[in-house]
Amino acid sequence: MTKELAIERGAQVIRGYVKNLPTTPGVYRMIGESGDILYVGKAKALKKRVVSYTHVDKLPMRLQRMVALTTSMEFVDTHTEVEALLLESNLIKKLKPRYNILLRDDKSFPYILITGDHDFAQIKKHRGVRKKVNEKGGGEYFGPFASAGAVNYTTQVLQRVFQLRNCSDSVFSNRDRPCLQYHIKRCTAPCVEKVSKDEYAEQVHQARQFLLGESRAVQDMFAENMQTASEAEDFEKAAELRDRIKALAAIQSKQDINLEGVGDADVMALTQYDGKTCVQVFFFRGGQNYGNRAYFPRHDVEETVEDILSVFMAQFYENKPVPKEIFVSHKPSELSLLEDALTTRRDQGKVSISKPSRGKRKRLVDFVLTNAGGALKRHLAERAGEAKHLENVAKLFDMEETPKRIEVYDNSHIAGTNMVGGMIVAGAEGFRKSAYRKFNIKEAKEGDDYGMMREVMTRRFTRALKENIGKEGDDWPDLLLIDGGLGQFNAVKETLEEIGIYDDVMIVGISKHEGRHAGREQFFVDGKDPFQLPINDPTLHYLQRLRDEVHRFAIGAHRTRRKNDISKSPLDQIAGIGAKRKKALLLHFGSAKDVASAGIEDLRSVEGVSQAMAEKIYGFFNES
Repeated sequence: MTKELAIERGAQVIRGYVKNLPTTPGVYRMIGESGDILYVGKAKALKKRVVSYTHVDKLPMRLQRMVALTTSMEFVDTHTEVEALLLESNLIKKLKPRYNILLRDDKSFPYILITGDHDFAQIKKHRGVRKKVNEKGGGEYFGPFASAGAVNYTTQVLQRVFQLRNCSDSVFSNRDRPCLQYHIKRCTAPCVEKVSKDEYAEQVHQARQFLLGESRAVQDMFAENMQTASEAEDFEKAAELRDRIKALAAIQSKQDINLEGVGDADVMALTQYDGKTCVQVFFFRGGQNYGNRAYFPRHDVEETVEDILSVFMAQFYENKPVPKEIFVSHKPSELSLLEDALTTRRDQGKVSISKPSRGKRKRLVDFVLTNAGGALKRHLAERAGEAKHLENVAKLFDMEETPKRIEVYDNSHIAGTNMVGGMIVAGAEGFRKSAYRKFNIKEAKEGDDYGMMREVMTRRFTRALKENIGKEGDDWPDLLLIDGGLGQFNAVKETLEEIGIYDDVMIVGISKHEGRHAGREQFFVDGKDPFQLPINDPTLHYLQRLRDEVHRFAIGAHRTRRKNDISKSPLDQIAGIGAKRKKALLLHFGSAKDVASAGIEDLRSVEGVSQAMAEKIYGFFNES
């Protein structure tokens, strides 16, 4: 079919939907022949927006290609355009359509948590779901921070200054003397009553003040107390307060820049070069700099800066807290609509998006813009290096085209236990950590490395076929790199032949030579004798890097599974024993072993254990 016929066919498909569409807000999806989502869009009036795709002569080339591939459409009506925008950004992040501007965001932000479910609050790093103050494990969250390193540094300084505990509740409850943290003046040892409840609450209050941006008030209070201690000739106390003031000054100087007069704000600056875009985001909370992160959204070269920034912001805040103010280098398209949508997500007052034109805020945006330019240059240089490696890989293995996606596999276990398979993904942009997968081995026999590899391949590709991930899609690999020798290579080959996809992907095995010396790796390719590369070959170093990364990932997954397995208790296998009853039994008897040897009457004496439950527990441990 010619290009013109394909475009006309797609336009005709779209016309078939237009006549039944309402003129109300909604979201539409364009779908390709294999069921893949090509594009997700939102509209103030669905009928008017969708009909524009039938005027193919007025469409840019990118949208003409999209129309040519469209075989069906789906629609969702919404009450307002704001709801349509929110749904659109959610679907784009979830479905990753080929023709949308896409934020590749595979990392969650860390926070500092001051727990709220204990008389003596704990300070710690937190990542994941945030619970309320009155929920178990919940409390007050401060952030987000741009990186784990920024959280770790801030937490360490806060311990030096405010001396809050960082131990878990279980460790806290079992202490009978102060730990090292007390002796190095990082904790006031509330676990052994070296500080009263009220005194510790004041420490927590001071830490909260600092994290909320009231650092000047905290420093002034410390300075006043230091002066008082000095006048009273309590020089040890004065020296301690002096050190705490220095620590506060250190964390503020470490932040390089701050935003006085502004509470919570994000600063976003966008720059472009050679068809690529970088959006640099700086986070300010309580006027303090919580770090920055660079993003490189995927988009077509025809997209405008204003559209890119608007779509980026809608997707960025889809699963992140929205600050009161956002300062930008360019005004995003549909500014008012975007503000309304983000205000809905914030639910704590109106969100303001502005492009400063003068003053310290303008200088700050310019500073972030400069950072964006530097990040983009580094990113493009890294991409150029990765692209060169991929070209060399294609030459080495006689591939017809340069691979866009390489999947690397390895297995990990100890004596056949806690068997885990690992898959990492690499491409022109480097490692795609959001695409990494681990496989908890379920069917292979203990220690059967070949069986493990067969199970991993079967699960990976039967699922891909079931989800209609075609060979042309971004999620289909061009090359499988298998960490292992000829046995693993043949196991993969046989499995893919059975599935019927052996001709759709290239397989290469990589194994260390006798003595397992790095640099003497052997490569296995179908139809060739095993071969080696010169020890200083750049392509060898690249393939070693891929192999080492999957080895690291697989071992990490195995250790996590082994750790979880070790931490399991026999009590977890008894129906009706939840966390509360389990804790009561362990506190009463001391260990699961002692629970197992207890009689029914002893079990019955534990709070929350009925006669029936005591008999069930006794029967579980004493079945003949």
